[in-house]
Amino acid sequence: MGSAAELAAAALMMLGFPALMLAALVPSVPAFAAAAAVTYLADHYLHRKGSYLVNRLSKVRAGLSIRFLIRQLLLILLLARLGLADDLIYYGAIACFIAFYGLQAPHGALVTLIRNRRRMPVATRNVDLASRIRIPDAPPRRLLHRSAEKMLHLDLAAVAGILVSASLESAVVGFIGIGITVGVGCLYVLALVPYVRGAKVPPNAEKVLAAVDDWLAEYRPETVLYFSGSKDSAYQVNMWLETMEQLDSKPLIILRERVILNNLAPTTVPVICVPGGVHLMNLDLSNVRVALYAANVGKNIHLLRVPTMKHVFIGHGDSDKLASVNPYSKVYDEVWTAGRAGRDRYAIADVGVRDADIVEVGRPQLAPIQGFSGAPEGRIPTVLYAPTWEGWDGNPGNTSIVLAGESIVTKLVSADPPVRVLYKPHPFTGTVSKEAGAAHRRIIALVEQAAAERVTDARFTADSAALTAAKAELARIETRLAELSGKGNGKGNGKGDEAEATRDGLVDIAKHEEVARLRAEWNTAYWRSFPGHEHRVITGSEPRLYDCFNVSDAMVSDISSVVSDFIASGKPYAVTDSAELGVEEFKRANTAVRAATILSNSAAELGELLDAVRDPAADALAEDRVELKRYLLGPDEPTSIEQFNTAVANLAIKAETRNVGQESRVSAGADMDPEPEPDPVPATVPVPRGSADGDDLTA
Repeated sequence: MGSAAELAAAALMMLGFPALMLAALVPSVPAFAAAAAVTYLADHYLHRKGSYLVNRLSKVRAGLSIRFLIRQLLLILLLARLGLADDLIYYGAIACFIAFYGLQAPHGALVTLIRNRRRMPVATRNVDLASRIRIPDAPPRRLLHRSAEKMLHLDLAAVAGILVSASLESAVVGFIGIGITVGVGCLYVLALVPYVRGAKVPPNAEKVLAAVDDWLAEYRPETVLYFSGSKDSAYQVNMWLETMEQLDSKPLIILRERVILNNLAPTTVPVICVPGGVHLMNLDLSNVRVALYAANVGKNIHLLRVPTMKHVFIGHGDSDKLASVNPYSKVYDEVWTAGRAGRDRYAIADVGVRDADIVEVGRPQLAPIQGFSGAPEGRIPTVLYAPTWEGWDGNPGNTSIVLAGESIVTKLVSADPPVRVLYKPHPFTGTVSKEAGAAHRRIIALVEQAAAERVTDARFTADSAALTAAKAELARIETRLAELSGKGNGKGNGKGDEAEATRDGLVDIAKHEEVARLRAEWNTAYWRSFPGHEHRVITGSEPRLYDCFNVSDAMVSDISSVVSDFIASGKPYAVTDSAELGVEEFKRANTAVRAATILSNSAAELGELLDAVRDPAADALAEDRVELKRYLLGPDEPTSIEQFNTAVANLAIKAETRNVGQESRVSAGADMDPEPEPDPVPATVPVPRGSADGDDLTA
């Protein structure tokens, strides 16, 4: 519902309008001016924050325009109560507000028209359209950004001038304010006019689509990653970007929603966003041989209908959830899984996916996860606690946060011999359940208190000079990253609009590579910037989860894709049976925990995990983890990206074979001479001369 400051601003704004009415009825010019200032400032603050609260006001007929109109009407009432109903300023105020509202219609129409004309039928990244069509610069941001709010706030000059006139009983200042409001309003409308005509209007849809087809004919993409979804699902396509960059064939990403394009991570792969189904079906994708789908959604049908390419479901994770065996998957030519486990899931589910259509390709996204290198030597072991969130259904088995989180962390921070604890919660933790949110805050307090106690513990020492150097290095890298992000990121530099972002969306390869290198350096400097024994709460996008995997010696988590991913490291891990199914049933129901230490909500079994971390001889599950990793994720050799590229190449051959065969059949049918048609049988058969019976009809 918003922050405390937003709630306070909304309350002040809503209380300000009754105060305005009271000040107008009294009447009191100072009181009216003070209440008006509160409503103006509160309204502006809520809009600047993009507050949910101010957006909801329009649903109860208290939208932006209504609030300004009410304030202006109350100002007219104030003038009447002051006995100024027969003065020139009274009629001037009425005429001003009528004229001012008369300007709202052309202003709103022009803003809408400009936005509609600059909305591209196809938005792109890393596609060279600038050399094919002319796309003009976007209008200045100050003209279109929060344009309705800016236009309405122009009445401030008139309101202030009229209030001063009411106090001084002189109309001069009031008419000056009225002139400023109406004059600037007219200039605002006139400033928008050039952007709806002539050279400042982007090409129409037909020309843009033709330019895209021309680029496609030149680029000749061979493998497409197709994705449709909501804003919150952008991660499902982002996880495949690096894999697409490493394809041996020419890659292309096709998105269906603009919101996904706006939330797409930086990439060097060409991206085409086609919101319209008809536009997508008219694109020239004749060179594409393999289409990859990361999600099962209805809009997939718009590409699935193309027979010249083979269609593959690759998904967006590996788990035992029902979504991993969706019956929809049988519409694809193939379904690619990480390892044997995915194949077995479909066999057990019996949803119509044939075993012959399943290909095991590993998980290329897991390449950054470093393998297990044995027990730590000469340093304190690190244990990562990475619980998932509470979910939407309130199932107690979703997360360990509520029932087991504090027990887990308490035992870890008090372990002897000591370990370091990294707490990295799911970003949605506490968004649904108040209990989960409260437990999360208590866990943070536990970790921070334990970290503070270690500062004064003589057993733990740190190299101050090394820490200072690492912090300086971290600051240098962050400064450089900020500079790079401010000079363009392939998304229109954060300015302009969709058309300008499409025109200027070619990624700077050198900058892209420098950012990747700097992020790797940042990660190294980050872990060196604090002592290796220091407990840490890690939130936000950096450091990433896989980076936490790499500096940890073990992990405690819940049933989620986090566990499946951590298995790639080969390190010991524990999973909490929060729903208390029992060890055997828990392992039967969840493949990923078959090589885990199973924790009850008391976390009494945590010692088994810590023993395995400290002494490889005590690691009874080491062989089970190796076997489970192979079962879930496939073999280590060849690498996942090599397996993936091989699968793409093999399927492309199948698509080409099908297309050649189809062309041969069509050509063979066209080359065959049609069989001669038999003569039509006459309606009356003539009798020949000299019939067999000897009659001579000519005699």
